Amino acid sequence: MLLAATLNVGAQEEDEYQMELGVAAGTSFYLGDANKVPFRHMSGMGGVVVRKIFNPRMVLKGDLAIGHLSGNTKGYYIPLDAESQTPEGGVPVSFNFKRNVVDMGAQFEFNFWGYSMGEAYKGNRRFTPYAVAGAGLTLVTGGGGGTKVALNCPVGVGVKYKLKPRFNVGAEWTFRFTTTDALDVSKEWKQLNMPYGIKSSGLKNKDCYSFLMVFFTYDMLPKCKTCHNND
Repeated sequence: MLLAATLNVGAQEEDEYQMELGVAAGTSFYLGDANKVPFRHMSGMGGVVVRKIFNPRMVLKGDLAIGHLSGNTKGYYIPLDAESQTPEGGVPVSFNFKRNVVDMGAQFEFNFWGYSMGEAYKGNRRFTPYAVAGAGLTLVTGGGGGTKVALNCPVGVGVKYKLKPRFNVGAEWTFRFTTTDALDVSKEWKQLNMPYGIKSSGLKNKDCYSFLMVFFTYDMLPKCKTCHNND
């Protein structure tokens, strides 16, 4: 009985929290008509992360990130004028682009294992892989291509680890599939918007970009232990 009471007190001392807040940094790269190879033309990115914790397995995450996208058409066949009916329309051209991207969205995270340092008898662990999917907005500027706003669909995987009861570190890799084919359009070169004259629809023939980042977050807002709605 004494041992059971001791274990019960120890379990009660382990606080649970409602939110996480932190920062993320890593690399970004673009995939489209001017780059078809992952991890080529990588640039830096960074942002802030906030998580709403529903339980040890389910989390709603919001993020705001800023990155850099670049690419070139070296080695790819891009015609000078896809709409031309003359032989000159088939002449390949070579060019590059550099643009900035602002990404804002929300994703649902599902932890494969219960993520917590307490209640080990429930199978919770201080380390877990997770899957993530959601929706967001992409804002692309710079490079002389004007400003473009599009929807995006982020999908990816990650891992997280509790350094201490309130400190978390992890890594995440996501692809952001957008509804535009103009992430790579610049002032000098507009061929990358439907370079072959084929109209796109939905997510077909559209550009995407990827974030590979590490994050560090801090747990906030302890759950009320006497509130039954927060059990």
